[in-house]
Amino acid sequence: MIKRQQLPRLRLISQTGFALFCLYSGWQFQQFYLWAMGQRATFVPRPAAVEAFLPISGLVGLKQLLITGIFDPIHPAALTIFMAALIIALLLRKGFCGWICPVGFTSNLAERLMRRLGIVWELPPWLHYPFLSLKYLLLAFFFFIIVIKMDSAALAAFNETPYNLVVDAKMLLFFLEPSSTTLTTLALLTLATLLIRNFWCRYLCPHGALLGLVALFGPLWIWRDNSLCVKCGRCQEKCPASLDVPEKKIIFSPECLGCGECLAACPVDKCLQLTLWQRCVLPVIILPLGVVGIFLLCYAVAVLTGHWQSQVPLSLLKEYYQQAAQLAHP
Repeated sequence: MIKRQQLPRLRLISQTGFALFCLYSGWQFQQFYLWAMGQRATFVPRPAAVEAFLPISGLVGLKQLLITGIFDPIHPAALTIFMAALIIALLLRKGFCGWICPVGFTSNLAERLMRRLGIVWELPPWLHYPFLSLKYLLLAFFFFIIVIKMDSAALAAFNETPYNLVVDAKMLLFFLEPSSTTLTTLALLTLATLLIRNFWCRYLCPHGALLGLVALFGPLWIWRDNSLCVKCGRCQEKCPASLDVPEKKIIFSPECLGCGECLAACPVDKCLQLTLWQRCVLPVIILPLGVVGIFLLCYAVAVLTGHWQSQVPLSLLKEYYQQAAQLAHP
């Protein structure tokens, strides 16, 4: 039986595994891009997993699926991963953020490093709440543009644009050939992440904001027994979102990652427990097994049903990749 104190180690193993896989997929995609550009003789298959970094394509694909019943043939992996994250959020809070997301993993590593150096800041409340609203404002913008404004005709037109075909290559070029503006932005984000705890995840990620709102409708709550609590504050200290756990009876905030760090940090047995609507206590192993299991199940179903690899012909990708650097968002 897995003990709650082992959750941080399991979480680190899970995040490290997915991060390494993403790095490998990124390298493989670069090799595919070089082949498509005629700079490499040996063919390397395009890894569909790179579409994990195309959540906007996933949202567009989900709306198209709901309206037309058509599963996006251009970026099917993006849609699969997007839906997997939503299912996980509905059942296991923001488990995708807490156990899988490589950006969250990088942020966690930065926090560990800066804690050892004693340089981890928390924004004061008068700054924290305005900054917290930023990711929800970004989410509202994308929701308005995609969910409200784009009808089926607009979705079809966007999907057929050359830009949508090569958006993965645009993402690669963003990192391989960054502009001065890109470098400045990345430098500022890196500095903010090093100084302010989990800056990107807490304040700027619209994908995380969406998953948090979905998680509000989920059954998984963390319940605190006030009669057992010794008010040591370890749960809040370890919480990546710095939630005020010692003052709450039930923790189901949209900022909760479902990571289990608070459960592992609590020194009192049964003071903090994982529950279904506070009615049924669950074993903590539900978190890693559930999150990783649902994600891999969605992947397996997508592969078996032909909804993982893009259906765009390689000859067409080669043609449009030549123009990727010049193509602008429609």
